[in-house]
Amino acid sequence: MEKISKDVGDIQSRLLDHRPIINAEIRYFAREFEEKRGHRESRLLEKLNKMVVETNEQMQPTDLEEMNQQLSDIIKRLEAANHMAERVQQREQEAHQSTQLQTNMEHLKHEWEEFLKEQQRLKEVVDEEQAKAIGQLSTKYSEMRKDLTKFSPI
Repeated sequence: MEKISKDVGDIQSRLLDHRPIINAEIRYFAREFEEKRGHRESRLLEKLNKMVVETNEQMQPTDLEEMNQQLSDIIKRLEAANHMAERVQQREQEAHQSTQLQTNMEHLKHEWEEFLKEQQRLKEVVDEEQAKAIGQLSTKYSEMRKDLTKFSPI
């Protein structure tokens, strides 16, 4: 029974324990990369870095000046476009205000005409009432005059 458990343990360690294989692969990769290639990649990267730094030093000042000039030109164009847009917006607002003013004037004219019509109607009503009152007073005074002539000794 002990032999069987030992055999099962060996089989299990060979099948499921991958540490020895992985350690061997890691050592092989490190040796392959570091020893055989002789740090070629690191030297190549250093050369590329040096070239990039030199290029930046040569190109940067002229490119910055050119970019600043282009940016100032763009800013001037944007300011001009903004000014033109503001003028267009102001004209539209003035046109809208004049249209609104004209509409208000027409509305006020209509209200004034209605007011004058109402005043004319009220004037006619007052004139009719006055004519009735004058007629009534005239009738009353003529009756009073008749009564006075009856009582007066002429």
